[in-house]
Amino acid sequence: MKILNDLNEKQKEAVLYNAGPHMIVAGAGSGKTKVLTYKIAYLISEGIEPSTILALTFTNKAAREMKERIRALIGKKVDLLWMGTFHSIFAKILRAESDSINYKSNFSIYDREDSVSLVSNVMQALNINIDTLTPGGVQHKISWLKNQMISPEDYLKSFATTLPEKKIAEIYTEYNKRLKENNSMDFDDLLLKPIELFNSSPKILQDYKKQFKYILVDEYQDTNRAQYQLLKMLSPVKDKICVVGDDAQSIYGWRGAEIRNMLDFEKDFPKVKIFRLEQNYRSTKTILAAADSVIKNNIDQIHKTLWTENNDGEQLTIMKCSDEKDEAFQIAKRIKKEISTRKLSLNDIAILYRINAQSRALEDALRREKIPYKIIGGVEFYRRKEVKDVIAYLRVLANQNDEESLLRIMNFPQRGIGNTSISKMIAFARKLNITLFKTMARVFEVIEVKERIQKNVKQFKLLLDKYIDLKEKLSLYELISTLVDELGILKIYKEENTPESLARYDNIQELLAAIQEFTKENPKATIDEFLAEVSLISGVDQFNEKENSVTLMTIHSAKGLEFPLVFITGLEEDIFPLNQKFDPDSRIEEERRLFYVALTRAKEKVFITYARSRYRFGEVAYQSKSRFLEELDPNTYHELNGTSGRKSGRRRKGFYDEFYQDSYEDYDQERRSFRVGSRVVHSIFGTGKVLQITGTGDMTRVTIAFEEHGTKTLLAKFANLKLV
Repeated sequence: MKILNDLNEKQKEAVLYNAGPHMIVAGAGSGKTKVLTYKIAYLISEGIEPSTILALTFTNKAAREMKERIRALIGKKVDLLWMGTFHSIFAKILRAESDSINYKSNFSIYDREDSVSLVSNVMQALNINIDTLTPGGVQHKISWLKNQMISPEDYLKSFATTLPEKKIAEIYTEYNKRLKENNSMDFDDLLLKPIELFNSSPKILQDYKKQFKYILVDEYQDTNRAQYQLLKMLSPVKDKICVVGDDAQSIYGWRGAEIRNMLDFEKDFPKVKIFRLEQNYRSTKTILAAADSVIKNNIDQIHKTLWTENNDGEQLTIMKCSDEKDEAFQIAKRIKKEISTRKLSLNDIAILYRINAQSRALEDALRREKIPYKIIGGVEFYRRKEVKDVIAYLRVLANQNDEESLLRIMNFPQRGIGNTSISKMIAFARKLNITLFKTMARVFEVIEVKERIQKNVKQFKLLLDKYIDLKEKLSLYELISTLVDELGILKIYKEENTPESLARYDNIQELLAAIQEFTKENPKATIDEFLAEVSLISGVDQFNEKENSVTLMTIHSAKGLEFPLVFITGLEEDIFPLNQKFDPDSRIEEERRLFYVALTRAKEKVFITYARSRYRFGEVAYQSKSRFLEELDPNTYHELNGTSGRKSGRRRKGFYDEFYQDSYEDYDQERRSFRVGSRVVHSIFGTGKVLQITGTGDMTRVTIAFEEHGTKTLLAKFANLKLV
């Protein structure tokens, strides 16, 4: 019972309840993680076997922190828990039951970049060349369909009406087929395949239902349809299930999360008991009042009123800036002032933005002012090219069917095996229905490939065979460090001696250090186990709170974190909320929840910035203030006027500034046609600016500079563009 002494009354009630399904509605900063960890510790202290408890989180970081806290309360028993992210837990189950779904247990897990590469190869093989379809856009659509549990067959039958949609269905079908041939799964498969497994093998499902006597779910508001289905399937006898979440922080609808899973929990589990954690331990009264004044404008929500015993604190400061460079400069200047007056450390400060593109100006200003910073959710360590190259070698050693990884390393480091030769080998493999790896052993039969290149392929195959044999004889670190040494990658980067090559050199050294540490902690670890670990690491998992630097991140990456001082940038219509004119009302509510999340990351002070103009789509766009600023309670903030007008020293005003102002302000927003200079939105590529229009009638082509996807030329007939 000593475990309960640290809890307030509402937290204690939630921890003690164990009579059936219950939902803990945990407001921001209300001690959600504490309640979950204490609940698990309490169950174990009451005699429940740890191995019968399934605790699901959304990040490895959350699982790791919870395990450490539980270990501090009850000791080593925590190691017997089934605790981890949805993806890691179900990957573990899939590896154990792989035979039942016709996979090998050493299957590879593809991240988004791997999936996009596979989609690109599929489109090339199917000879699909439609302007509106890009590998990235198609991969995003496939991922969304998988999250909605819509198969290629169902999509083709019920949803695909246009030619591009029918082509997506064709790509989707072949993409799944290739994944299977490669003994690989993408992230979405890690949730879909267990459903297939349980539906096709009722005995296996019953075994896991008997295994798990209690299920606890963190961040329930972020679950998608597949995750919800898995929870329903595994729900224990008497529905011993506890979900914890905050509907006001449901911000992942764009990737399939369904807030209705939380709003409708009472319908799904009629005997549910609901606990509300409303005391906030993080923020000041003023910050909470500001957040509440905005979120109350949402219709879809579970009613709650956050309160705190913390002091009133300072008002929020809203800073009006002339442009994105002025915004960045003012933030950098303010950081120096706040560090001096508040005696803060750099790691007490976070700068949050809605889209990654906003970080460039901020980075420039911080570098200029010599303020150390780190970016979370940018190019993550395990997604960097040179790191992925080494990881691809490990994947092939573990799983020779992994064609995507083999293609990545076939000519890295360069060994004279060009794309033409690789295409001939792939054609040979498809013709004989064998893997590319097996084709390498028979490369002398591929007569279209030159003899010199055949020898290079043979040498490469011998190298791989050597390390496939050694992986059972050497420790993981010995194997990988020896391989890297033989490949000569470090030597190549060092001799190149450019800032970029030396950064790549350092990253590979860091990877080797990470593998050495992993081997030290897990002496008998295999390649499969290491790959399983790194394939599921996200950007926030690598967040180091102790590193003394300002943190830059998107608001999505910031969820679950807290900082004494927070800057929220870019509060302008079409940036935050993003493209609101073309989103249904529910998306506006999600954008509002995102702003609520941003505000409630702060413990002591919030600065909010917006710019009068911003450089977008290659020219100056004149911005209007975000509606969210109008929704803030006037008593919670004061506004500072920054500089006005674009500074001549930063970007010389010229033809485009004047042209854009005229065309944007005078343009008839109700006109249904578009012209050069129009701002448009596309369902996959987002917002962009029309650069050129060619052709007439059905053959009209539009060249558009998209904000996040670069320049594309689309056939207007199929593009379905909407004017901004």
